[in-house]
Amino acid sequence: MVNRGDVEAAARRIGSFVRSTPSYEVRPGLWFKLELLQHSGSFKARGAFNRILAAREEGVLPAAGVVVASGGNAGLGVAYAAATLGVPAEVFVPLTAPATKVARLKELGARVEQHGREYAEAHAASMVRVAETGALFVHAYDQPEIVAGQGTLALELPPADTVVVAVGGGGLVGGVAAAVGDRARIVAVEPEGAPTLHAALAAGAPVDVPVDSVAGDSLGARRVGGIAFDLAVHHKVESILVSDAAIVAARRRLWQEHRLAVEHGAAAALAGLALVEEPGTAVVVLCGANTDPATLHAEPAHAAG
Repeated sequence: MVNRGDVEAAARRIGSFVRSTPSYEVRPGLWFKLELLQHSGSFKARGAFNRILAAREEGVLPAAGVVVASGGNAGLGVAYAAATLGVPAEVFVPLTAPATKVARLKELGARVEQHGREYAEAHAASMVRVAETGALFVHAYDQPEIVAGQGTLALELPPADTVVVAVGGGGLVGGVAAAVGDRARIVAVEPEGAPTLHAALAAGAPVDVPVDSVAGDSLGARRVGGIAFDLAVHHKVESILVSDAAIVAARRRLWQEHRLAVEHGAAAALAGLALVEEPGTAVVVLCGANTDPATLHAEPAHAAG
């Protein structure tokens, strides 16, 4: 199981390649962790650097480079890390990936392939390519190096009673749980339309769930990762669900009140804070900013449904 020592080792490995992002005290007792300021626009760069650098240290990074399947953000993190380290990268994303993310992937020099309408379909196509080329597979959320890398942001948090984190595949919440341990209460927030961890905790094991949410481009995994599930159970992570309407409202609030332009997945964490009973001193992790700024003022009609 990934532990705090793994996270601390990851922090040493990637320290010169990632930003230590600030935490902003919104009001006494409430902090926003501004991970949206990370390279590539989300926390995903942390895990990507850790996975690629660890493979290089171990002498198992092939000339074919790396392959990743992603709803967008993991691909951006891997593309950025690969470009920085001079490694070829190929990113598989669903046809529903936002155009802004696809365009940025290409700007970073990655080869982009689009398959299916969900992350799971892009993932299946990426595994075929790995078998064909021998490239290093970088999982979007379910590899020890990825989870440990994502958890490095938790080493930068101010002291708090509660840490609130959005969940898709679970790499971030798993890493945060490994880093924080019993030092704070960890609350995982998911869209009602993509309840991967919530369903897994109810079933006692990871299970497939349907994906239908405004935050599906970043929280759209069909199944929570096994590493994250084990860590969530071990560290007693709490899971709550929020509606798309609440996510949209939280995203609009972050822009109107704080001038923070976040994607829907990041806004989910703030939406969930309202449902946390007795949070005490809380940190809300705002995990990504890869969004279309034009939608900050007017959401599509279906988004608040």
